[in-house]
Amino acid sequence: MSDIKSTDCDTRTAVEEVEEDSLQNACSSIEVANMRVATPYLCALYVATAGHQGNLLGSDEQEIVLLIYVVVDMTTNTIIGIQQYLVKPTEVDQNENMLSDQVTSDIGITEKMVKASGIPLHDAIEKFDTYVKSLNIEPQAPMFRIVTDGQLPIRQCLHREASIKDIELPEYYNVFHDLRKDFSKFYNAPQDQTFNSITDLVNYLEITHEVDSQFYVAEVKDMVNIVQRLIADGHTFNSPEIVQLKLEPGICWKNEEVDNNCVVRARGLPWQSSDQDIAKFFRGLNIAKGGVALCLSAHGRRNGEAVVRFVNQEHRDMAMKRHKHHIGNRYIEVYKANGEDFINVAGGNSSEAQAFLTKGAQVIVRMRGLPYDCSAKDVITFFENGEQTCSVMDGEDGVLFVKKLDGRATGDAFVLFADEEDAPKALSKHRDLIGTRYIELFRSTTAEVQQVLNRAMDPTVRSTASDSNGNITTPVTTTAGMNNSPTALLGHVPLLPLPQHVITSGTRKDCIRLRGLPYEANVEHILEFLGEHSKNIVFQGVHMVYNSVGHASGEAFIQMNNEGSAAQAAMAKHHNYMSFGKKQRYIEVFQCSGEDMNLVLTGGGAATGALSPVAAKSLLSPPGGPLMSSPPFPPPTSNFSPFSGPPPLIGHQPPPSLGAPYPQPIIYWPYPSPPISPQHQPPALLIMQGTPPPMAPPPPVDMCNLIHSVSEWNIDYMQQNPQFCTMNVGPMGMHSAAA
Repeated sequence: MSDIKSTDCDTRTAVEEVEEDSLQNACSSIEVANMRVATPYLCALYVATAGHQGNLLGSDEQEIVLLIYVVVDMTTNTIIGIQQYLVKPTEVDQNENMLSDQVTSDIGITEKMVKASGIPLHDAIEKFDTYVKSLNIEPQAPMFRIVTDGQLPIRQCLHREASIKDIELPEYYNVFHDLRKDFSKFYNAPQDQTFNSITDLVNYLEITHEVDSQFYVAEVKDMVNIVQRLIADGHTFNSPEIVQLKLEPGICWKNEEVDNNCVVRARGLPWQSSDQDIAKFFRGLNIAKGGVALCLSAHGRRNGEAVVRFVNQEHRDMAMKRHKHHIGNRYIEVYKANGEDFINVAGGNSSEAQAFLTKGAQVIVRMRGLPYDCSAKDVITFFENGEQTCSVMDGEDGVLFVKKLDGRATGDAFVLFADEEDAPKALSKHRDLIGTRYIELFRSTTAEVQQVLNRAMDPTVRSTASDSNGNITTPVTTTAGMNNSPTALLGHVPLLPLPQHVITSGTRKDCIRLRGLPYEANVEHILEFLGEHSKNIVFQGVHMVYNSVGHASGEAFIQMNNEGSAAQAAMAKHHNYMSFGKKQRYIEVFQCSGEDMNLVLTGGGAATGALSPVAAKSLLSPPGGPLMSSPPFPPPTSNFSPFSGPPPLIGHQPPPSLGAPYPQPIIYWPYPSPPISPQHQPPALLIMQGTPPPMAPPPPVDMCNLIHSVSEWNIDYMQQNPQFCTMNVGPMGMHSAAA
């Protein structure tokens, strides 16, 4: 085993006290002789962050605080250079503690050292690149390779943080050797033998642990000894790991088999996120070709979810460790999914889509709100006009219009562009006009093309269209012969029972009820409020309660996976605060059953023997009395919408005689909750029977809380209702929760 050739090259002192020129002078006694560009070199790289170390490295989003490089000449099996850089975090308050207890105890650095001598990550990377070249080594040459202890230092730390900080890493960080894999392969370790640390490798070879005071971390010396032992025993390091930086396009078919262990679902994405944004979030991990599938709502709009397919289970497992990492200020939830989930979203069987998607385009743009008589020539002209001009790939063949089974246009189209540079130019025309209609533009994916075409060609999906503003509208019908009944006022809505997954039943208390929510709260805010308890929410288990004018009532019902989860959530979150800017609202959280939920939503009397009077009152009473009356329903017309404003003047008519007062109806619009966006039933209507729920006396409220006291109860999944999207409802939760 070769020793470090310079005993006076104490780089710890150099990093703390000496500038780069002085550091190289201090290390001048290191022998650098007979070097040639073709000579193979290895660089053992150690990375430490301010948080977790070991197998949890990078899982907590903490920034890098230490980089150690040890360059080894494979020809002579000697160490020819050592560099250590303290890195100062830039995303934390410098007046607060920036290092975890694990860092200060396991690594020989302190807060004072990092604050006094630390340099930005970008500078550390540049300094090492300059240092390697000073050794007459060309780091970009294929014979210079980095070696790390496992995958995490490169994939979960360097590439992830460099992506966030827009640092362009040199190319040699894209090819590296996993010391654990190379070790296991070369020494033919048993398949059941797992190596979780450098210590495991040292113990397997039964060699002595060495301590070198010039390293911040003791295991760096052991790591270098393992590398030199492999070289001495004849290992050639010829099977490197590759970091895939570019998301490759690809097509997925309905009959394709996708490994269940390679798929995750991401939730809480900004609505405008593209496949490139999601690939950037998972930077460092290798995504399969066409492996990002954006989930769409029942009306073809992105809902803030995506299903992502990785090249193997190892990368999927690393992706799971990015649960609650951030895109901007939004944290993203990452959960396991299966191959069927991915096929349901990304799979297709259209030969037209195959021909369109195999042209080799780098950019796909989705157009929405096109006139129905729009031609491919109109689309090409649209992108060629204006200041930012760009050419559609393959001319008219690069435009694919989405049509229904009967050949009618839907107002959507997909357009191909040859180069990545065309993307910002094309998207700059967002909301430009074709004729009198403004056109919405979004960067799209192969999976979205398949998904939209599948939906358009599916005869079971309810027919929808776009109005002149690009909004989705749905044909309405009227019900004759029911003018004197309550349902006559809403006869245009099909009377369908609520699906079983919407409202549960039974006496199992596996639900919770939230009261006092701010009017601007949506599903995402509820998930954030529930924190770790949100992982126990069942599929499509978040039910928002709205009033008849589209305003949030401050209520929500959540279906949990069992009674224990509901009890824990209610106990932990009752009277906790939800913050919106400077506003803070304490939220009441009650455990309840499906029967209790139905009792409230259907306006029935007290459950017989199911609830005590106190419990029944807490479940039935809204957070305040009616401070403003609801608008009466207008006479039925073919174009009636309860949100479209006053009805047209058709002469004086006496109000319908309804006998007993009826509570307002529950209108259900399906919200595609996680994990994916399956096909949905059309909007359904449930007429509540019996007397309305009793109302508690109104407490003193300010105008900001006025919405919470409205008595009408409707249930919604935060999906835009096609029947009243002509009205600008503003930030009242009528759009996707991820928007």
